[in-house]
Amino acid sequence: MTLLKKHVLGICLLLSSFLFAQKSAIYTSEFKEYQKALTLYNNQQYKAAQSLFDDIKYETEDEVLKSDCSYYIANCAVRLNQKNADDLIEDFVEEYPTSTKRNTAFLDVADYYFENSDYAYARKWYQKVDEMSIARAEQDRYNFNYGYSLYATKNKNGAEKYLNRVKENGEYGSQAKYYLGYMAYEGDDYDAANEYFEAVSDNEKYKEKLNYYQADLNFKLGKFEKAIELAQEQLPKSNEEETSELSKIIGESYFNLQKYAEAIPYLKAYKGKNGRWNNTDFYQLGYAYYKQDDFENAISEFNKIIDGNNSVAQNAYYHLGESYINLDKKPEALNAFRNASQMNFDDTIKEDAWLNYAKISYEIGNPYQSVPQVLAGYLEAYPKTAYKEEIETLLIDSYITSKNYKEALNLLEKKNSFENKLAYQKVAFYRGIELYNEDRYSEALEMFENSLKQPRDNAYVARATFWKAETDYNLTNYNEALIGFKQFKQQEGISDTPEIENLDYNLAYTYFKLKDYNQASTYFRTFIDAKKEDKLRVNDAYLRLGDGYFVSSDYSNAISAYDKAISINEIETDYASFQKAMSHGYMGKASTKIKELNTFIIGYPKSGLRDDAMYELANSYVKANEMDKAMSMYDRLNSEYKRSAFISKSLLRQGLIHYNASENERALSKFKKVARDFAGSQESIQAVSTVRLIYIDLGLVDEYARWVKTLDYVEVTDAELDNTTYLAAEKQYLDGDTDEAIRQFNKYLNAFPNGIHALKSHFYLAQLYYKKDLFDNAKPHYKAVVNAAKNEYTEQATVKLSEIYLNNSEWMEAISVLKQLETEADYPQNIIYAQSNLMNAHYQTKDYTEAESYAEKVLSKSNLDTKIKNDAQLIIARSAIETGNEEKAKSAYAQVQKTASGSVAAEALYYNAYFKNKEGKHAASNTVIQKLAKDYSSYKLYSAKGLIVMAKNYYALDDAFQATYILESVISSFPEFEDVVAEARAELNKIKSEEAKTNSSIESGDN
Repeated sequence: MTLLKKHVLGICLLLSSFLFAQKSAIYTSEFKEYQKALTLYNNQQYKAAQSLFDDIKYETEDEVLKSDCSYYIANCAVRLNQKNADDLIEDFVEEYPTSTKRNTAFLDVADYYFENSDYAYARKWYQKVDEMSIARAEQDRYNFNYGYSLYATKNKNGAEKYLNRVKENGEYGSQAKYYLGYMAYEGDDYDAANEYFEAVSDNEKYKEKLNYYQADLNFKLGKFEKAIELAQEQLPKSNEEETSELSKIIGESYFNLQKYAEAIPYLKAYKGKNGRWNNTDFYQLGYAYYKQDDFENAISEFNKIIDGNNSVAQNAYYHLGESYINLDKKPEALNAFRNASQMNFDDTIKEDAWLNYAKISYEIGNPYQSVPQVLAGYLEAYPKTAYKEEIETLLIDSYITSKNYKEALNLLEKKNSFENKLAYQKVAFYRGIELYNEDRYSEALEMFENSLKQPRDNAYVARATFWKAETDYNLTNYNEALIGFKQFKQQEGISDTPEIENLDYNLAYTYFKLKDYNQASTYFRTFIDAKKEDKLRVNDAYLRLGDGYFVSSDYSNAISAYDKAISINEIETDYASFQKAMSHGYMGKASTKIKELNTFIIGYPKSGLRDDAMYELANSYVKANEMDKAMSMYDRLNSEYKRSAFISKSLLRQGLIHYNASENERALSKFKKVARDFAGSQESIQAVSTVRLIYIDLGLVDEYARWVKTLDYVEVTDAELDNTTYLAAEKQYLDGDTDEAIRQFNKYLNAFPNGIHALKSHFYLAQLYYKKDLFDNAKPHYKAVVNAAKNEYTEQATVKLSEIYLNNSEWMEAISVLKQLETEADYPQNIIYAQSNLMNAHYQTKDYTEAESYAEKVLSKSNLDTKIKNDAQLIIARSAIETGNEEKAKSAYAQVQKTASGSVAAEALYYNAYFKNKEGKHAASNTVIQKLAKDYSSYKLYSAKGLIVMAKNYYALDDAFQATYILESVISSFPEFEDVVAEARAELNKIKSEEAKTNSSIESGDN
């Protein structure tokens, strides 16, 4: 080698040695920093380590070192819980796919999350690990950790796979068996669970927990004594939640061993899931109390079972019914047995519950359906029952006792046995009475006739005969009524019937209506002699007795009868006094008549007969030739009673006095006023005739002709044809040929719409149409009479017209006519009629203030008919409810309830219960509703409304079952009453929402 070559080589070797030395120094420096970073990492100073690793990675060119730094940077990010940690791990794996730390990265991150109990993240990273690349020493740890992570994240199958790999491992075996046992326990594989738990039972770490699970396992395996033993052993070591669960195991185990006394304290100690029991929990404690005959506490638990719809609930409701029965709480038992009878889980319980439901319904009534329907339903469902004969007997009797006659008739019409026909006779009779009390006379008549078609019981034959006659009387069928009353009188055994008390009175009135005054007087006297203590009706009998004598011209006896009526002074004293004065007049005692009429006018300033008295007094003065006194009294009448029916007569009489005194101008003034103001009346026709005579006397026929043309109802040239046409119609009317009379009167009115007899024709035609129930046809003719000047037909036509409006619910029209009747009626009974109907019409138009005002007017009258009093009190009560014056309503309904019947009685009872509920008298309120259910169940609206009040009462009395069951029954049983159902649903939702707070079996009412 040449020197040059050696030199060059030396230089190269020297350079190479320098470069190697330089590189080695750098590497040594990076390694030192790397080791420093590892030390920080291992000392858990992750933030500092991560920063240093980051610096090294940035500066080094060594790919292996870069890879390792990336691994640790990502690992630190995981431990520092940095947001991008997962991304850094993924980036590392993607950037260095061949790194030896790839699998380690997944495993290390997974282990980190596992150790920090973040099993969802641990599971995510364990899933990425390549199991084949795991070192043998780490495989058991991996299998256990991954298995447990799967267990903790509810992947049972995956957990079992990995835990089974280590169940025989010395380090992880016990834990694996414990968790495998627990998964078997949760999956109801109790045998497998028991085997695993037994395998680790000696392990102190699990022993404490295992006692609970093994107690529960033994309970579920039906090993109740063992369950009790294990649970009791665990109780002292348990926290509050565990104590609750263990108490449940012990209590339910004793329950299943039928050791109910021992079960009770443990069942009570159970706190429920999340502080809530379910229906089975309530049932077990309730049944345990029931078996100890502790019915109060049994009820307290059973009645918390709401929304139950399984065999447990059916059993609970049945035993709830029995518990109520043992405490003699039959209304509550009714609902419990009804509920149990409507469930199909246990046929034996269903049948027995239905039997109890049927029997209790018979005893206390049923608000949901008629008692006969319940009993018949039971027999239909169980035709071979051992109780068939007993229930059939109750069924027959229930047709009467239920008082739901309408529905009972529907059921009975399908039955043909003698017993059922006997029941039909009675039910039809009572249904007739019900309809009669509601003034539905035509329907009542049909019922009494139906009762008489089944003459099984003589007492009811007699009673139906009487009430059929009474109904005929109210329908103005007086001949049929008389026959009926006489038939009743001939029946055997009538002395024991309540109807006998009224027979003479009714016969007297019937004869009176038939104008057989001798017979009427005989029966009135018989009644008076027998019923002296009945002052009101004796007073009335004397009045009618006097009327009979008066009409028969026996004025002396008439005066005697009227004097007796006056002395009793219960009713119509003014009428008796007036009639007495008139009787003296007819006896020729003119001065006595004048004296008594003067006394009458002074003594009865508010009498409806006062204008009659003035007119009669004026006439008496005329007869006594005291013309000045007569004219003065006529003037007084005309001034004080401008709307009196006597004004036209009074003016006519004054005109005649002037005419007879040859005071023609004064006479013409009076006659022309009558002709003008009272067109179409008989007085106007007479006035026109007398004016004609005056003008003839004065020789002023042309003036008469001019004047008479101003009167559109006088057609002088057609007067004869007018009279002839009218008389033809009137003859048919008097002969009773209704259809022909209608045709002839219409013919007359078409020919002479303003004729001499138009007013009378309108009235007769209206009456004929009314009798044929052609009310719309009658209406315009009554209106023609009412709208004319007051006449002899005005009052009667006003009454009839108002009846038509009322029956058609034409309230505003009725109010107008009734107000006219109120101010113009001559007969006191028509004033009462007007005011009583005005109160109702105003109520119907929601004018509650006026309705109350008229009701008060009616009640101010003395000796009112009971029904009218009730109606007035009812209007006051209803109006007060509508205006929110509940105190006034309460007082009025209390008065109504004393004498009411039918639907009004049902309404009054409902409000009685309603007000008691508002006062917090819940038990008393329920007692009233039970009476409503027993006696008035046919009035469905008030049954339904009453049940809602009953539900509120029960909830206030801590009986949630009764409250919810009743409300659910209202919703299902009364769909026709939408407002009531809506209220029931709202109340039910409110209760369920409250109860759901403590009972997990209840769906909240808000759902």
